[in-house]
Amino acid sequence: MNVTIIDVAKKAGVSPSTVSRVISGSTRISAATTKKVKIVMEDLGYHPNLMAKNLVSRTTMTIGLLLPRNADEAFLDIFFSEVTRGILSKATRAGYDLLLKTGKSEQEELEAVTRLVKGRRVDGIILLQSRLDDTVIRYLQQESFPFVLIGRDRERPDILTVDNDNVQAAYDVTRHLLELGHRRIGYASGPLELVVSADRHEGYRRALEEAGIEPQPGWFVSTELVRADSTSAVRALMDRPDRPTALVVMDDLLAFSLLNSLSELGYSVPEDMAVFGFNDNPMSPVSSPPISSVDIGVYHLGLEAAGLLLRSVKGEQPEQRRVIVPHRLIPRESSQPIKVT
Repeated sequence: MNVTIIDVAKKAGVSPSTVSRVISGSTRISAATTKKVKIVMEDLGYHPNLMAKNLVSRTTMTIGLLLPRNADEAFLDIFFSEVTRGILSKATRAGYDLLLKTGKSEQEELEAVTRLVKGRRVDGIILLQSRLDDTVIRYLQQESFPFVLIGRDRERPDILTVDNDNVQAAYDVTRHLLELGHRRIGYASGPLELVVSADRHEGYRRALEEAGIEPQPGWFVSTELVRADSTSAVRALMDRPDRPTALVVMDDLLAFSLLNSLSELGYSVPEDMAVFGFNDNPMSPVSSPPISSVDIGVYHLGLEAAGLLLRSVKGEQPEQRRVIVPHRLIPRESSQPIKVT
């Protein structure tokens, strides 16, 4: 026997239109009535025809999440798993589903987003990174499609964003290392076309320049070099006569790779090289040595982004277009006072 909305209304002692409003999440229905109707729906085993409802309301009750790499690689990084957990938590509580799409290049990301938008498969999209002159963001703006960026877009300060103050975070890390007596401080960067990499590099440079130190090109290590041959990249860094005694590292996964290479070459952390990473990976406190890291509140980045997007798709005007999640430095054994000159 198929249970209908009329059956639910009769048993709950309300009108069918009231049941419809409860199903759609209307705030015009009291909490007591909503609770009563939902109990009856559960007792009768009634499941709303969401597809039909969505055709009428022109909503999908689904938000999209764009992962900027393939899923197998992305979920090895605590950032992507934790931010997704925050997004999913907020979306589920609001009755929304989450649809994940991936792209290994800017063009693949654009193609994935275009399919979501043109097919009207989601009500809004969350992006997890931005590039300088980002074509995906430009496309979403042209389509007037709701989206939130976790990060910052330098060319479009008016878009909805949730972010850390990455310039300040990298500045704080560099100042911490300076206060430990280090003067030759290097920077291990992510791809420089990413805004987060550029922002953290800016904070790093600003702290050194305020201390009267000119960052040297030879103190810089990129993700691409480390991925291609971590040991060779570290050897080139350590063979310099003015080699760094400390490194600001873009994220903890990169820090793990650098620690392994330093150990293979016979160097010790922090005696020969102090290391300070980002994202506070769960493995960082138990690595050898425990890695100093910046807690950027990854889960809360996802939570805030989902909340901001859901308000946007409902047509609500947000109180602020850029939400900043605070960061926190967690010094551990990998960043100690300088031991070599």
